[in-house]
Amino acid sequence: MSRSVEAVTRTPTAAEVPTVSPWRRRLRPYLLSVPAVVVVVGILYPFVVGAYYSLLNYAAVNPNPHFVGLQNFASVLGDEVFWSSVGTTGVFAVVATVVETVLGVGLALLLNRASTVGRLFEKVLILPLMIAPVIAGVIWKLMFNPQFGVLNHILGLGNTFDWLSQSNALWSVILVDTWIYTPFVAILVLAGIRSLPREPFEASEVDGASWFFMFRKLMLPMIWPYILVAVIFRFMDNLKVFDHIYVLTAGGPGVATRSLQIGAFEDSIINLNYSRGSTYMLLLWIVVFITARILVGVLGKAQRRAAGAES
Repeated sequence: MSRSVEAVTRTPTAAEVPTVSPWRRRLRPYLLSVPAVVVVVGILYPFVVGAYYSLLNYAAVNPNPHFVGLQNFASVLGDEVFWSSVGTTGVFAVVATVVETVLGVGLALLLNRASTVGRLFEKVLILPLMIAPVIAGVIWKLMFNPQFGVLNHILGLGNTFDWLSQSNALWSVILVDTWIYTPFVAILVLAGIRSLPREPFEASEVDGASWFFMFRKLMLPMIWPYILVAVIFRFMDNLKVFDHIYVLTAGGPGVATRSLQIGAFEDSIINLNYSRGSTYMLLLWIVVFITARILVGVLGKAQRRAAGAES
C-alpha cells in the first residue's frame, strides 16, 4: 500500500519527463494563431475589396472600371433617397431598441419571481429566437394581410386597415422586430438579475424598503451593465437590419422602410451598380463603427461604476 502511494505522489525525474523538440516549441505559437489569422483574413478581405470598389465606377454596364476617387461618395451623399434611408434606419434602430429594452427588462423582472407560470413562460419565451427572421417575416406578412390576415380579424379592424401601407409599414416592421428580439433582451437581463447577491435585498426588506426603492437604488445600478450589453447588441443589429424588412415590404411602399442595407442591396444586386452599393455599405460601416465605440465606452464606465471603481 505504501509503495502504491509513493508511486502516485513521487515527482517524476528529469529523465522521465517527455521532451519536446526545439522546432516544435518554436512552431507551436504559430500553429495556435492560424485560426485567428484565417478569421481576420476572412473578415478583412471582403472589407478591403468593398472599399476598393467604392473608389471605382464598377457596374454591369461598365465591366472595365477605372478609378474615380470620391465621386461615388459625393453622388450618394448628395442623393435625397440616401438621407431618407439614413432617417429610416435611425428611427427603426432607436425605436426598436428602446421598445425591446423596456419590454425585455419588464419581462425579466416578471420571470425572476418564482412561479409555475413564470417557469413555463420562460421556456416559451425563447421560441421567437428559434425562428429565422425570414420565416418570421413571412408569418407576420400573412398575419398583416388586410383581406384574410388574423390580426384584423382579432382586433376587429375589418378589411380596411392595411398594416403595410406607407404610413404604417415602418411601425409594423418595428412590431415584428420587437416580437423576435425582445426575448433576447429578457433572457440576458434575467441572467444578470439572477447573478446578483441576495444580501443587500434581504437587508433592505428587513428595513422595510419598498420594491420600487430596491429596484431603483439596488437592482438597476447592478444590472445596468447587462442592460447596456443588450442595447449594444440590439442597436448594432438594428442598424444593419435587412432580412425581415425585405420580406415584409422590400423597402416600400415607396421608401417608407428603405434602410441602408436595402439601399445597398438595390444598388448592388438589382441595379448592378457594385461601386455605389459598396459606397452604401462603407458609409454604414462608418456609422456602426462610431456608434459601437461610443456605446462600448459607456458600457466600460457602467461596469466600473457597478464595481465601485467610479463614483
